[in-house]
Amino acid sequence: MDPLARLTVLGSLNMDISVTVPALPAPGATVLGGAAEFTPGGKGANQAVAAARLAAAAGICVRMVGCVGDDDFGRALRANLKNEGIDERAVRTVPGAPTGIAMITVDQAGENIITVAPGANREVSEQDIANAADPGGGVPGVLVISAEIPLPAIVRALDGAHGAAGAGGGTAPRVLTVVNLAPAPPRADAAGILRRRPDWLVVNEPEAAAILGAPVGGLAAAARASAGLVAAGARNAVVTAGAAGAAYHGADNSESSPRTVRAFAIQARDTVGAGDTFVGALAVALAGGVPPAEAVTAAAAAAAAAATRPGAQAGMPRPADVAAATGHAWPLATTH
Repeated sequence: MDPLARLTVLGSLNMDISVTVPALPAPGATVLGGAAEFTPGGKGANQAVAAARLAAAAGICVRMVGCVGDDDFGRALRANLKNEGIDERAVRTVPGAPTGIAMITVDQAGENIITVAPGANREVSEQDIANAADPGGGVPGVLVISAEIPLPAIVRALDGAHGAAGAGGGTAPRVLTVVNLAPAPPRADAAGILRRRPDWLVVNEPEAAAILGAPVGGLAAAARASAGLVAAGARNAVVTAGAAGAAYHGADNSESSPRTVRAFAIQARDTVGAGDTFVGALAVALAGGVPPAEAVTAAAAAAAAAATRPGAQAGMPRPADVAAATGHAWPLATTH
């Protein structure tokens, strides 16, 4: 892919409010934690930051499309994107709508519970979708779509990226699509998305289970689920399995056997943002022309590196961080 190609993320922008606790609370319980931290987040913005940190050295431009409120949180989120080198001009400020927030509780082992109030993320418009599907300058691009925006917007974005023929499986899409269905929509809505044949679908075990209607636990089950998601319509599917690794099934597989990537041996400190790092890293690797199986391995290494570092966006790695944490060299060469 041309080194000036755009990688666009269409998705959510939230202000994260995080509290660390000794143990995650049971239903009805109250726990005392540390001081609340306010940090930029939202799955879309997280994926854009992860992509930007890994794409910059390879000369791939990352831009963000989404909505924030006309408030201090919204202004802070836009400023943060700009500081990360992300093109934020297509982030729209919605008068009268609050910026999305996410309330995150993290325990001592790095596990977390997240509650999201979407706010302005619900206001993604037809013009926002058109901006996302257009890579600019006639250069093919990669479009990452996260599911913290309305489901109709995801469907329209896929249709716009692939064109009418691409949505029906006829011609190849002009824009490569990477869809992260987190949180997973109801099965009927997920089926509608898969019928649009996204080029890549990325989900974790619970999300795969929700889409397929069957339990998914462990790497072997994740591999079967990835094959099931391809059978349901995705051109390529990845099911991440936490500390076990990830499974991939898609067009470059020999025969019909899914591939698995064992997890990298790390000491996890904070898993918040690791999944978003996986998605952003996968998109960058694909944008750089890395073969699919190698791209999935690189994404797993980036996610593992993120889990060794505190914070969501703050912990997202650059190429040197990936190599230092996992021993796996980032596959894209620098442009200088």
